[in-house]
Amino acid sequence: MASVGLRIVSLILVLYMVMPISSATVYTVGDTSGWAMGVDYSTWASDKTFVVGDSVAFNYASSHTVDEVSSSDYSSCTVGNAITSDNTGATTITLKTPGTHYFICGVAGHCSIGMKLSVTVKSGGSSTAPSSDTTGGSTTSPSGGGTTVNTPGVRTPSSHVPVNSSPGTTLMNMFDILAVLAAFYIYVLLVLS
Repeated sequence: MASVGLRIVSLILVLYMVMPISSATVYTVGDTSGWAMGVDYSTWASDKTFVVGDSVAFNYASSHTVDEVSSSDYSSCTVGNAITSDNTGATTITLKTPGTHYFICGVAGHCSIGMKLSVTVKSGGSSTAPSSDTTGGSTTSPSGGGTTVNTPGVRTPSSHVPVNSSPGTTLMNMFDILAVLAAFYIYVLLVLS
């Protein structure tokens, strides 16, 4: 009877250890510079891989806003048509759908001098190309609607490597492999004894 209980416990341990460890990444926009004028956000975003479930955290002065906009409003720096908008100084937006998401500062003139960010979001764990962006006139956010949340103090270091980068290149993937091997070893020891 104890042998059956031990096998059940070992199976539960194995399943727990083999379950995928999913952890969304929070990217601090502009790293230590934050959401401000004079930052090249295209360069900032160029080495990052965004996947569904990740978040972008904007930290900024009260003289700025974070507006999620359509592709055309992003390209022309049109203010006043925001899909979502926030001006609290700390805005975190969860990226809920694949595709390109567009953000600008809604203060007149700020977008045209570079306070704009576009991020291309991939499906979680997928290597397929993202879907097309949202066009103007949409009544829901391309990030999934209702995603602007005030979360002060969210920071990530500039050297942060996203958990969801290509397989085999992150420390988390190595831990996943070690967890599977350890789970298998424990299972074999418990079942064969």
